[in-house]
Amino acid sequence: MKTIVILGSTGSIGVNTLKVVEAFPGELRVVGLGVRRNIAALKEQIARFKPRLVAVEDEARAAELRTAVGGAVEVAGGREGMLRLASMPGADTVVSAMVGAAGVLPTLEAVRAGKRIALANKEALVCAGEIIMGEAARRGAELLPVDSEHSAIHQCLRAGAHGEVRRLVLTASGGPFLRLSKARMARATPEEALRHPRWKMGKKVSIDSATMMNKALEMIEARWLFGVAPERIDVLVHPESAMHSLVEFEDGSMIAQLSPADMRIPIQYALLHPRRLSAPWDPLRLDRLGALQFERPDPARFPALELARRAMAAGGTMPAVMNAANEVAVQRFLAGEISFAAIAAVVEGAMRGHEAVRAPSLEEIFRADAWARAEAGRAE
Repeated sequence: MKTIVILGSTGSIGVNTLKVVEAFPGELRVVGLGVRRNIAALKEQIARFKPRLVAVEDEARAAELRTAVGGAVEVAGGREGMLRLASMPGADTVVSAMVGAAGVLPTLEAVRAGKRIALANKEALVCAGEIIMGEAARRGAELLPVDSEHSAIHQCLRAGAHGEVRRLVLTASGGPFLRLSKARMARATPEEALRHPRWKMGKKVSIDSATMMNKALEMIEARWLFGVAPERIDVLVHPESAMHSLVEFEDGSMIAQLSPADMRIPIQYALLHPRRLSAPWDPLRLDRLGALQFERPDPARFPALELARRAMAAGGTMPAVMNAANEVAVQRFLAGEISFAAIAAVVEGAMRGHEAVRAPSLEEIFRADAWARAEAGRAE
């Protein structure tokens, strides 16, 4: 029986993780749940899964939850509560599903505790990949990807040795604006940008898919997760979202992973790895799928991918600046303060004004993050 902690249990990944737990009651058990502030949903999860410890990052909401549960479960509050949950004794696996840079410290805490981390928080490696992967090597922690693209690559890499890899290819759905002109995209509303054709996700991730910033972040995550040079990481648009990514080996062979567009599948892979158990999810029906299409993303309409390459080339604190500026720009777009086209422009402006710190400490990363948020918040 594997014991599971979920950081971000009320978000899309967290909810799907709980569905996987329910599907394998003899294999998985929840011992800890963490949220930022959604205690209404958390109370339902507590009643259903009976964890030993829960954490609420918002201190006021944590106090409210303590009163509501009346001692039925221990409630930890604030950032310290989330870090305590991430390193909880008796937990085998920590699902890191928090959104944004807020996941950096809890993920690092789980690594330092030597846990297996089922990683859905790509920003942790974007911002502090060198630090986290170095700590993982020292502490014997294992990071298994939950993002469908990185899960696919992890599975494909089992077909060959690391030195035999020529290229990693991340696939992208293209989001809701794949066929829109650049001029029309510039006028896109938040409602339009949130209508993803394949996935049901939170608002921030949905906007990142529309700009392809999600793929930009995934490129940087892949660089650290798989130890592959940035120039060996590529992106192809694949609208059917059936082939989740592929690996090209030096002999010209390509190994790809296909499955339905169902996040429960990569979550199950991460939680039960290396075993593959029979699952209740619907299988992929190739006879109904039809043709699979692939195309190069248009750099004029999706400049985020080039921003990721610049961030990787600069290294150090630059990826953290890119991520922080994007988080603020997305918030401003959703609030109606800036246009869709301005999201990438705001991020590029912050990157242009930042001189990257090489081999940064955590403190330097967080200073760069704070600077970029301030810059993005006042950009026109």
